[in-house]
Amino acid sequence: MSSTIYELPELKDASDSNIATAFDALLHAFSIEVEGLESLEAIERFRIRWFGDKAGLVNRGASGFIRYAQNKQLAGASFKRLKEDTEQLFAERSDIVHRILKVESVVNASFAADRAQKNFLDLTLPGTRRSIGVEHPLTRTMREMTAVFAALGYSVGVGPEVETDFYNFEALNFPPNHPARDTQDTLVVAGQEDKPLRERLLMRTHTSPVQIRTMVANAPPLRIVIPGKVHRNDESDATHSPIFHQVEGLCVDTDITFSDLKGTLDHAMKALFGSSVRTRFFPSYFPFTEPSADVQISCPFCGGKGCRKCKHSGWIELLGCGLVDPAVFAALGGPRMANGLKPAYDTKKISGFAFGMGVERIAMMKYGVGDIGQFYSGDLRFLSQFM
Repeated sequence: MSSTIYELPELKDASDSNIATAFDALLHAFSIEVEGLESLEAIERFRIRWFGDKAGLVNRGASGFIRYAQNKQLAGASFKRLKEDTEQLFAERSDIVHRILKVESVVNASFAADRAQKNFLDLTLPGTRRSIGVEHPLTRTMREMTAVFAALGYSVGVGPEVETDFYNFEALNFPPNHPARDTQDTLVVAGQEDKPLRERLLMRTHTSPVQIRTMVANAPPLRIVIPGKVHRNDESDATHSPIFHQVEGLCVDTDITFSDLKGTLDHAMKALFGSSVRTRFFPSYFPFTEPSADVQISCPFCGGKGCRKCKHSGWIELLGCGLVDPAVFAALGGPRMANGLKPAYDTKKISGFAFGMGVERIAMMKYGVGDIGQFYSGDLRFLSQFM
């Protein structure tokens, strides 16, 4: 919980922008305080402080903002969204606290029973069975994503997490001066300065090197999906981690078009989130695909009507994709390979598409997790929710 206690501001300027800023600040303060709730007593005090009929900050703040607002209709709509968002946040946190307290209650009762029976041992009773574990939510999500593409005929590929610069960058059309090569983005292995750039070792920043390794070892046609762990030099916060997971895919054959890519991803999103989900594509840029696109899906939580999880837009950006850049195919046939693959990956005859998405992002959406760090905390109180 924030150390600063939120107090309603005095609105000296009641313009539309200031009113909107006041509502946003109130919701931000609410979301910070609600995350700190850990007991039933704290939940009740919080409820009175924010939702009380007269003194509650939500109602009192809204009435003040609307009273001074120049555009009362706009302020009223903002208050409606505020009330929906705060009630949903409060309900979600209350449910989590009740679940945690229930687990702790069961554990404490078990300890108390053990202490009461510490002087009694019945050798005729069967031994205590260890509870059977379940898949980690990230493992479960990655398996479900992989299964969707396996059902379409894709094989599953794996590769090393410690890669060379060639497979991680050069073969994927990242030039030597590309910012992604900078140590601010990439975790490099020490003591590599004496090696040629393409042979230097680093922690892979995406699972795309497995695409290159697969194409080096196999002639087309190829259909492969690649789940795995990747590493980047990111600061840990609610949505970023230096370690995370990706699922990427590659399809190479003759006469592969952007329509094939759109149809594949539309089917995959429907398989993952339900048949009512829609997809849309926006132009983007990736060094290894041309043309490239970002893919959005209609919000599966509100059906595209607009809610807090989709920021009231009705759409959620989920992954990137595109047709494989011919420069990537050309890199496979140069003298550095010398294995006869150049004719097989002739850009006049073959084409392909690639896509990639983050596992944590989809798992956070699916299970309503607000902080990516919880996946790696090892806290049984959190993990027990997925049993």
